[in-house]
Amino acid sequence: MKIGILGTRGIPNAYGGFEQCAQYLAEGLEKKGHEVWVYNSSDHPYAGKKWNNINIIHCKDPESKIGSVGQFIYDFNCLRDARKRNYDILLQLGYTSNSLWHFIWPTKTSNIINMDGLEWKRSKYNRITQSFLKRAEKWAVDHGDMLIADSIAIQNYLQQKYNKSSVYIPYGAVIFENPAVDVLAEWELEAKKYFLVIARMEPENNIEMIIEGFIRSKKPFPLVIIGNTNNKYGQYLHNKYKHQLIVFTEGIYDQEKINNIRFFSTRYFHGHSVGGTNPSLLEAMACSCNIVAHDNPFNKAILTDYAQYFNNADDISTIVNEAAIENYSNENISRNIEKIKTQFDWKKVIDAYEQAFLHAKRY
Repeated sequence: MKIGILGTRGIPNAYGGFEQCAQYLAEGLEKKGHEVWVYNSSDHPYAGKKWNNINIIHCKDPESKIGSVGQFIYDFNCLRDARKRNYDILLQLGYTSNSLWHFIWPTKTSNIINMDGLEWKRSKYNRITQSFLKRAEKWAVDHGDMLIADSIAIQNYLQQKYNKSSVYIPYGAVIFENPAVDVLAEWELEAKKYFLVIARMEPENNIEMIIEGFIRSKKPFPLVIIGNTNNKYGQYLHNKYKHQLIVFTEGIYDQEKINNIRFFSTRYFHGHSVGGTNPSLLEAMACSCNIVAHDNPFNKAILTDYAQYFNNADDISTIVNEAAIENYSNENISRNIEKIKTQFDWKKVIDAYEQAFLHAKRY
């Protein structure tokens, strides 16, 4: 098949979850013999036209100059190019700015949409933006030839809200097997003597709740927060919490480094509250983290009984105070590793996407 992938900033991954997904899918599908094309933002640091035998198409992206509206222009440019490529499959990762242009989606291509999470619930958006995102979600549901849900909770939502079936295909992760404690020296951290958050600086990720709960506790270990603070909310958190034990590291995209930081944390806090299968949660599971997650259906669908949960800052404080230092091995860790092997393995994810594409192509 000739497969196009759009909706991300591009590959190789230098940004986040959907870019990671695009990279793994593109590599896996190419190795299976398919012709794969990935759309890259003109701001992406990789400028080549090929990467690991994958075709790269660079499209003009003005987001860095004009803000979020630039995403719509970038997606328009990608879709306008896609119309002339004669793809068998066009995989759109996310719908927020793609579905506005549903009327120019290629008509002789199977348009497959990964529905991501409930974007309209994100508290960073005002009412007008939330209303638009609800409309965009409906456009995607109405016009997509096939919908992909990366969470059972999202699949159920699409069925109940729109009476629309979807194919459940989760995100994937790779089990981290070669920890190297000396990596921690760059941040002056000690193994199992720090708490960890990895997230985009957004209100719905409950970072402030985690910080407040941590400050109320009596643990003398640092709370390390990994994520770019260059947006408005990130700057707010960075400026408000000048605590000696709160460490903001900005984004870390070296996979070995960030996996080691995950592995040697004493507790990993996952505050995400909207969306489907969050990539950073699976990666924490794959790095043998002791996970403390926000109590919501999306996180519980993944972790079930093999995590601690919180609803407020007091819960965080209690969990921090009770956290054991020596917790390299427990049932939660082993059960979550087993889930990565059996449910969230990238090979199985790639196989599932291939089967979905083949089915879509037949019809």
